Amino acid sequence: MRQRWPQLLLTLTADATQVAALVARRPFGALVLDGGSLPGPVLPRLLAQVRQVRPAQRLLVLADARPAAPLAGHAGPGPPLVLPRHVLPQALAAALAPWLADEAAPPATTRPARAPAVATAFSPRELEVLRLVVDDYCNQEIAGHLYLSVRTVESHRRALLQKSGARTLVGLVAWALRAGMVA
Repeated sequence: MRQRWPQLLLTLTADATQVAALVARRPFGALVLDGGSLPGPVLPRLLAQVRQVRPAQRLLVLADARPAAPLAGHAGPGPPLVLPRHVLPQALAAALAPWLADEAAPPATTRPARAPAVATAFSPRELEVLRLVVDDYCNQEIAGHLYLSVRTVESHRRALLQKSGARTLVGLVAWALRAGMVA
């Protein structure tokens, strides 16, 4: 997606409880949910929450198998688009192309000179570390909270800086807030 739509702002979260709040803050060109990582009734409940706060939100669900009943009952302008969880990137881009065609044009509002870089897939653990960094935890506190060694936390923080393109922790926190990755 980054290659096809380089100006697109992507927001990633490993915490499904944050999705409705993110969508309430602003509309997204498309919301892609990894349905395979959401247990049982969580996905239909999440879809209902999203439809409640933003009824016209375009939804794409990546699923292990094509769900029949659980997604059909959600309220909204139409059922979400469902693709296999391990879809090829080209197929995912092709499915999103009609929705993101309008996003291709630069926005009318002025953007900061240095738009935030979009991370290359943060791992769920990196997102946990990021949230604790934003909450001003030191390496030792993060290690204790997540049951990791301090060196592992340092490694995750280096990966976060590298993937986000930030040079400092302050820059990382600012980037995460601008990108909507943390509340």
